[in-house]
Amino acid sequence: MITEIAFVATPVTNIHRSRAFYEGVLGLKPTHLACEEKWVEYGIGSGTFAITCVSPDQWTPSPQGTSIAFEVDDLDDVLSLLKAHGAEISMDAFDTPVCRMAIVCDPDGNKIAIHKRKS
Repeated sequence: MITEIAFVATPVTNIHRSRAFYEGVLGLKPTHLACEEKWVEYGIGSGTFAITCVSPDQWTPSPQGTSIAFEVDDLDDVLSLLKAHGAEISMDAFDTPVCRMAIVCDPDGNKIAIHKRKS
């Protein structure tokens, strides 16, 4: 049986540009570097998110691929920060019965949900 998600990884084309986005804009801190720094992991809560350009000919970014949702303290603040940095907003903030979220794109067009659970 599956007991937990070990990690989620997203392919990128330029590791330096992507690190500037995920670390410089979103504030993630790298916890592990591998494959000559073409694999970068970020420990988030009990999970791990990774960006990689290890196999650029076999695994490419896509706005239609699997997405990750980052839980935030203040959705409006994070969305304002992303907009100020010129991030592409695929879907502006919207409400569901259990959360409020927005969909943004990283520099390669991978979609990311910025998410805030309702109390």
